[in-house]
Amino acid sequence: MKLTPKQTVELHGFNNLTKSLSFNMYDICYTKTKEERQAYIDYIDEQYNAERLTKILSSVTDIIGAHILNIAKQDYVPQGSSVTILVSEGPVEEAPASHFEESPGPVPISKAAAVVGTLDKSHITVHTYPEYHPDDGISTFRADIDVSTCGEISPLKALNYLIHSFETDVMVIDYRVRGFTRDVIGHKLFIDHEISSIQNYIPDEVQELYDMIDVNVYQENIFHTKCKLKRFDLDNYLFGFSKERLTQEEQIEITKSLKLEMDEIFYGKNIVPATEF
Repeated sequence: MKLTPKQTVELHGFNNLTKSLSFNMYDICYTKTKEERQAYIDYIDEQYNAERLTKILSSVTDIIGAHILNIAKQDYVPQGSSVTILVSEGPVEEAPASHFEESPGPVPISKAAAVVGTLDKSHITVHTYPEYHPDDGISTFRADIDVSTCGEISPLKALNYLIHSFETDVMVIDYRVRGFTRDVIGHKLFIDHEISSIQNYIPDEVQELYDMIDVNVYQENIFHTKCKLKRFDLDNYLFGFSKERLTQEEQIEITKSLKLEMDEIFYGKNIVPATEF
C-alpha cells in the first residue's frame, strides 16, 4: 500500500501506532595510563554533556515534526548524562513530502550527556555510558538514544542526523512499529508507511564506510541493522598521544585489542582470540 504524505487512508480518530527507533553508538579508544583513561572520560563528559545532548534531541524533535513541551536533563557524578524531552505532534500538513519517503533525513548543520524528552504522544531520551576496561587500556563510550512517537513522520527520518552528531565506530539500530490504528470503516492498520530496511534511511556515502548486517522480521514490523567502521587508522584510536610513541610490537597488540573490542560489540558476544585455544 503506497501512502502519500497526507495519508491516502482516512483514519478513525488519532493514529494509535507507536513507532520506536533505538540508536546505540559506540566510540572506542585506547588509553595507555590511568591518567589518560580519566582524561578520556572527562573529555567525553564535556563533549556529550546534557546541554549539548539537549540541542541534538531538540533538532530530532524538529525533524519528526513535533513540538517540545518539557525537558529534563542531568549530568551525573562521576560520569554520564541523561536527557528526556516531552513533545507534541505538529500538523502533518507542515511537513515536506520527503519526510514520508524511505530515504535518509537531514544532517546536522553544526555538532552539539544524557537527555530525555517526553512528548504528549511521544518521548525522546538519551543516556551516555563512558567506561573502560580494568586492565588492558580499552575505553568505550556508548550513547543510547530512543525516539518513540505516534506521529505521522517516522523517527527513522532523524537517523541520518544522529549518525552525523556522534563519532561512531559501531552502531546498533532497531526500529519497531507497535499496536494498530483503524481506518474509518474499522479495518486495522499495523503500519502506516513503506519500509524494507533501516539501511534505506542511511545515505550511500555513509554505508560505504561501514560493514553492515541487516536482520528484519517483516511480518512483525521489526527491523535491525548493525554497522562497524571499515577503515582502521591506529592514530584515530589513541587518546593523548600518537603511534610514533609506541614500538611496532605495541602497535600490533593495541590494534588487536581495539579490533577485538569492536568485533565483540558488533557481533554481541565475547570472542576468544585464536591464540587462546
